[in-house]
This record gives sequence, structure tokens and C-alpha cells, in this order.
Amino acid sequence: MADDLKEGLEGVLVAESSLSYIDGEEGRLVYRGYGIEDLAREASYEEVLYLLWHGELPTREELETFDEEMSAERTVDAEVLDTVEALAAADAEPMAALRTAVSQLSSTDPAGPTDPEDHEATLEKSRRITAKVPTIVAAFARYREGDEPVEPREELSHAENFLYMLNDEEPDETAAETFDAALVLHADHGLNASTFSAMVTASTLSDVHSAVTSAIGTLKGGLHGGANQNVMEMLKEVDDSDKDPVKWAKDALDEGRRVAGFGHRVYDVKDPRAFILGEFSESLAEEAGDMKWYDYSIAIEEFMQEEKGIPPNVDFYSATTYYQMDIPIDLFTPIFALSRVGGWTAHVAEQYDGNRIMRPRARYVGPEDREFVPLDER
Repeated sequence: MADDLKEGLEGVLVAESSLSYIDGEEGRLVYRGYGIEDLAREASYEEVLYLLWHGELPTREELETFDEEMSAERTVDAEVLDTVEALAAADAEPMAALRTAVSQLSSTDPAGPTDPEDHEATLEKSRRITAKVPTIVAAFARYREGDEPVEPREELSHAENFLYMLNDEEPDETAAETFDAALVLHADHGLNASTFSAMVTASTLSDVHSAVTSAIGTLKGGLHGGANQNVMEMLKEVDDSDKDPVKWAKDALDEGRRVAGFGHRVYDVKDPRAFILGEFSESLAEEAGDMKWYDYSIAIEEFMQEEKGIPPNVDFYSATTYYQMDIPIDLFTPIFALSRVGGWTAHVAEQYDGNRIMRPRARYVGPEDREFVPLDER
């Protein structure tokens, strides 16, 4: 029946998960029972990783051990960095470079091939991948500027290390706390497109690196991870136009253009992550003494809410948050991956437990009963 078709798999249940829950009507996001507001403000990204991978928040002793294990895995082998350098020299897109480098990590993983159904081996590989992604992204950014990569420091956190390796300068407390919270907010989000692609790959009992590579390729798209980059490019266009931001938004809609950063497949109300990132964006603007980008955002958000009834999503404020931290715009999506890899790998591990290959069907709507005509008679 035609009404059985769910385009884009909207509303279709394909799995049970204990990792994250989204209430789109109330605007709630929960990781393993904990509200995102508490986690973003009170827990570190490392604590959230531990929660996603192990089911419980760590004790202090468990966290110290976990931090040491993550720190020991951050260095990337020279052959992978050589590939990253070559891709930077070839002016590759950052997400394309990350996709290639993560795929190559499988050839340097010390465990070699392992049984996908070996839960502990899966978590160990997940830890190594997650620890190395910030090193890869920062190295790519530095190579393309003609600089050498900066080695990670074992005493710095996941968030601090990325900012340090990117800028060769230890971040201040505000930047470190803001970036850490942003990583927490992006760590998982149900069966979004990239997570689902990782699960599909894992369901064939392919390896963790292949699943993460699939996810990175999916996140690269402008309708998924690339949306945050689109938001900042939009705001820069507003600034260059010398128009009032509301006038710019009205004109864009009249021209049939989309206003980036609004609407979400799951949320009917404002994305709960947008509330928190909006606060960070405002704080960074106040600290810098320049409210321009935040003011543009508020004006456009109010217009879109009043005129269209469409609330902002997480990308709308993550864009200005990262931009005010002097992070290049085309690194916004790799940063999304830098965080979400924790969620991807948690879902992969969950998929492997009680796995069944994902094999949906399509309704055939092509021609039928055609008579074959030999080549010479066509």
C-alpha cells in the first residue's frame, strides 16, 4: 500500500537503544537517563564517553584510569600523518581528509582484526579512534597553513588538547569549558543519519573503523553535519550585505532560500542543545566585547519563530560559538565528528550485541513485463 511508505524512514522504528532518548515535543535530550543540561554543565566529555560506553558515570578512580587510557592513545602514527599532510597539500576538504585518515587507522591499530562481537575489543578500538580524531583534525589544519603538527599533552583533557594542538597554545579556562560542553552536547543524538549509517555498516559485522568511516561520510553532508558551517556562512553574508538581519532573512525567504539552522526532523520545539550553546555564544561575545554575531542570531531567531513558527536547532548557535573561538569555519563539521564519534562507537557496540543485519525493502515502481529485444534489433 502506498501509505505504508515512510520517505526518509520518518517515524520508522528499526532498533531498541539504551543510549539516548529524544522527546521532540517537550524538547528533551537524555543520555542513559541523564538530562543533557546537567551533563553539559556538570560533566566532562570524558565522563560522558565513559557513560555512553559503559552505561554508568565513572567514579573518580574510574575516571582517572579512563583519562590515562585516552591520553595514551592520542598520538597518531607517522604514516597516517603523512597521508593527512598529503591531503592538506592537495587542498582536500577537511571532512574528506578525516574520512581517509580514520579508514587508514585500521591498518595501524595494534590489535589488528578482531571479532566484532568481542565487546571489550570493540570498546578498546573505539577508545583509540576517539582519542586520535582530534589529533588528525588539528594536524590537517596546521599542515594546510604550512605548520607542523603539535604533539598532544597527556595532562590536558580531550577538549583542551584539541584547542592546544590546533593553536599551539593552551586554551584559557573559558574556551576549554565552552568547547568541552559543546562536545558533550554533540556526543549522541539517537538514530540520526550518521549514527544509522554506522549501525548499518556494523550490522554486516564489518569492523569499527569501517562503521566510523561510513558515519563520517554521512556527517559530511550539508543536511547533517555541514549545517553548522552553512549557518556561519549565512551570518557572514548578512554582515556583508549591510542589511538588517531581519530584512535579510525576509528577503532570503522571499527568494525561496532556506535560512540555515532552523527546523529539525525530531524536535517540534527549540532544540535543547541550542539553549545551552546560545548561552555560551552570548558569554563569548560579552567577553570579547563584540555582540555582533550573537545579536544577528537573536534577531533572526525571533523573526523565524514569530513569522514561521520554526525554532532553531543545535547548529544555529554552535556556529557562532566556534567562530568566536577563532576556529576556521570548515572545521566545524570535523569538530562535530570529533564529538559524535563517541556516540557512533557506542551504537556500533550496541548493534554488535544481538546483531541482525539491516536489510530494508523498497517498493518497486518501474516498468513490468517488458519483452527483451536482442542487441542487433534495438
